[in-house]
Amino acid sequence: MKKRTLLLGAHMSIAGGTPLALERARRAGCNVLQIFVKNNNRWKGKILSDEEAKLFHHRRASSKVREVVAHDSYLINLASPDNELWSRSIEALLDELDRCERLGLSYLVTHPGAHVGSGEEEGIRRIARALDRVHQESGDLSVRVALETTAGQGSSIGYRFEHLRDILELCRYPERVSVCVDTCHIFAAGYDIREENGYLRTVERFDQIVGLDKLCLFHFNDSKRELGSRVDRHDHIGQGKIGTPAFAWILNDPRFDGVPKILETPKGKTNREDRRNLKLLRSLAC
Repeated sequence: MKKRTLLLGAHMSIAGGTPLALERARRAGCNVLQIFVKNNNRWKGKILSDEEAKLFHHRRASSKVREVVAHDSYLINLASPDNELWSRSIEALLDELDRCERLGLSYLVTHPGAHVGSGEEEGIRRIARALDRVHQESGDLSVRVALETTAGQGSSIGYRFEHLRDILELCRYPERVSVCVDTCHIFAAGYDIREENGYLRTVERFDQIVGLDKLCLFHFNDSKRELGSRVDRHDHIGQGKIGTPAFAWILNDPRFDGVPKILETPKGKTNREDRRNLKLLRSLAC
């Protein structure tokens, strides 16, 4: 029997340029990678030069990294009731999609957005309209938007699978939108994956409501906070409230063999924490 290839990696810094993230991934033992494509706390980033993009492609071709995805800026809010911020978020997402396309990335992960008091239904409509604008203006890109499940902190949308379903149903281009499931976020939102029956029920609910064909990526994070807290605080694998069994079930679920699993766990000054988490995850795979 052919041995499965685990698609495991982590989010890596692009300090010094995007090509250096590939070297950091190599040192940590990643074969998939997530990056920011610009400063994630600023609306505008430095220009991505042709030289940098070419070097990124060259280094990726000689690396063991199978897939690279990006996470967008935390400033973007596609659900904002403020028209100026909403329009600015669309422009920023378009810029990031262009950067991802130039780097040859597969997905751009984005939090759906926060309704900021306008209500979940209105927020969901704003997100769908924003995605339509993005796809109308971006043309036929190969990179896809991946809506991330959220913990439900504040007025964030995406903490129920139904939110993601409703956004997809309202979109004119649902085939260009996928979903990223964050283990910490769904647990904080109230989906109990600590026991096997709860894990299986959660996967079944996702399949019935959204569809497993829409799931393109996992963020692997344990949770510092308890079930249903709706507080987004990541912890190292096995050191939080979720524990290791849930990660073992995902890793050994054949339905998710080809789905990348990426750490967003706390980091120190070196890759030691990522190496330790990845080693533990590999030990859980049968």
